[in-house]
Amino acid sequence: MQTVRQALRRTYILLGLIFSFVAPVLAAEGARAKAQDYLIDAEIEPQTHQLTARVRVKFLVTGDTNFASFELNNALRITKILDANGKALSVERIPQDNVVRVALPNGLNKGDSSSITFEYEGKLANADDSPVEGLKLAYVGEDVTYLLYPGRWFPITNYGMDRFTAIIHITAPAGTIIIGSGLAAAAQPASAKKNVATFSWQKPSFPGTIIAGPFVEADSGNVRVFVHPNKKQYAAAYAETAGKELEYFSGMYGVATTPFLRVVELPDDTVPAWWAPEIAAIAGHDIQEKTNYRLLADTIAHQWWGVSVSPASKDDLWLADGGARYSEMRYVQNSAGQQAFEDATKDMAVGALAYDTVPLSSISKLDLFSPQFQALATDKGGMIFHMLRWVIGDAAFDKSMKEFMDDFRGKPASVADLEAIAEKNSGETLTTFFSQWIDGTGAPEFKLKHTISRTDKGFRIVGQISQDLDLFRMPLELKVDTDGQSEMKRIEVTGTQSSFSVETFGQPRRLTLDPNNWVLKYSPDLHVRVAIRRGQELTAQGDLAGSLSEFNKALEINKKSSLAHYRKAEVFYLQRNYQSAANEYRESINGDDDPRWTEVWSHIGLGKIFDIVGQRERAVNEYRQAIQTNDNTQGALDEARRYLETPYQR
Repeated sequence: MQTVRQALRRTYILLGLIFSFVAPVLAAEGARAKAQDYLIDAEIEPQTHQLTARVRVKFLVTGDTNFASFELNNALRITKILDANGKALSVERIPQDNVVRVALPNGLNKGDSSSITFEYEGKLANADDSPVEGLKLAYVGEDVTYLLYPGRWFPITNYGMDRFTAIIHITAPAGTIIIGSGLAAAAQPASAKKNVATFSWQKPSFPGTIIAGPFVEADSGNVRVFVHPNKKQYAAAYAETAGKELEYFSGMYGVATTPFLRVVELPDDTVPAWWAPEIAAIAGHDIQEKTNYRLLADTIAHQWWGVSVSPASKDDLWLADGGARYSEMRYVQNSAGQQAFEDATKDMAVGALAYDTVPLSSISKLDLFSPQFQALATDKGGMIFHMLRWVIGDAAFDKSMKEFMDDFRGKPASVADLEAIAEKNSGETLTTFFSQWIDGTGAPEFKLKHTISRTDKGFRIVGQISQDLDLFRMPLELKVDTDGQSEMKRIEVTGTQSSFSVETFGQPRRLTLDPNNWVLKYSPDLHVRVAIRRGQELTAQGDLAGSLSEFNKALEINKKSSLAHYRKAEVFYLQRNYQSAANEYRESINGDDDPRWTEVWSHIGLGKIFDIVGQRERAVNEYRQAIQTNDNTQGALDEARRYLETPYQR
């Protein structure tokens, strides 16, 4: 990434990653056609951005019908549609939904199977006709070609839920490296200057992603990494890290659908990450000297959460993103330690609380590319897995996750399926837990009162925990710091007021509720971070006035928040209000230094402003101060050195 603001692109778009990348139209869940198998013959012409394809799709119908609907990218013009007997069919295009509706003159009865062959062509050069407004998901070009499943580059049904098999033939200029899912036949010459690559995936899943370009390759065991030549020096490290993550998740969930993985570089003009069977693709700006192991872990975890087990319905979509997000957290805990895990969990809680106004059980009512949907599916979903682990314990949780994967491997699963397995392995009734966190909204903000008295064996603490949610019920951890060792107690909190009494040997000095952040809850710090998160996303959407309002809310709680001041400075800079931007950068430097990178980037921001207004000497001073921090977060030192050599120009 080139700026710190870009470092948060994952928050704006992902925060996951990503099974929530579904188009605005999921109406296909009620469609009469269910795709089961594809034979795709496609040719890409990078110089002209052209895609030409012939696709035979086998499908069954779930009810009596005389039509079949498929979703197809609006940039692709249908030239011919044939039935199973080669007879031409009529088609209606519904561009606002990226839907083509094919008439079936003889009709089909419930449970019948048939096939349709589509022939089509078109230029995939920009996001003008993308299924998701403003987001390129299918592109053909000389630098790279990416045909992602959500780009609807082939006709699909019931996105993200109808699992299918596929044989895909891709014809491309000779020398092009082509990556797809499944068994790959050796590239064969299609003509003097063209080769054809074939991929076969015969386990129902979502194998409809193709990435092609002038890649170089690095291997590590069953992992192959494909990057552009300018990233070659990082490929081996990413291969090694991906191998470790694949091994770790295999230990948690069992072997993935296959033991092979291809890590592929995506360009920076599309999603930050994407996945398909045997594919984990991440944006080039996240392939750097410092391996982005968290994003890589999240993306690889989708080999289980999505590829192996997929959501049964639209309201179950969060299972895939939330499961992958929490898998990432578990890997952080395993590889980076407890403190890194707790910090990452706090980040996840911020996302979970940022837009907690719609229950997860009704998540399909949201615009599926909105920040609200992203935050709920990925972060609140991840927090539910985190809290379930706390409620039933590590042993029962790990057993439940493994069993869930075993029982539903290659099949769709629902929240009810997860609940039933967790109840069986824990021996607990979890109806209240799932109802509270999936059907409800909001989170508690705890207050604690207590008194301490002596006993014959030590000390007794009698206290009361209060919060505002009348139906709330959760176990809560209480840490008691004493003159000796700290003691941990488990307390059941029910309703708005819960009394407790605990015994300690040493004299209590301090009490802390939920010190390890097992429960989703508000706190003054979380209020600040949630407001900043909302402000960042409003900035990304272009609502600068709204973003300033959110940053000011954060500063009302914590006037010294370096991050809130930094984000305000960014907004003022975008508005070309350089004096106000400079003031906020100074406030950020003099603030609480949380996070630490705000200092180095504030100095760089000030340097840019001084360069813009023609005060080169002051700009140089700021760049030097940036270098003195020795903080190279997201390439800060490299940027400061660059502007020391050459003045910044806007």
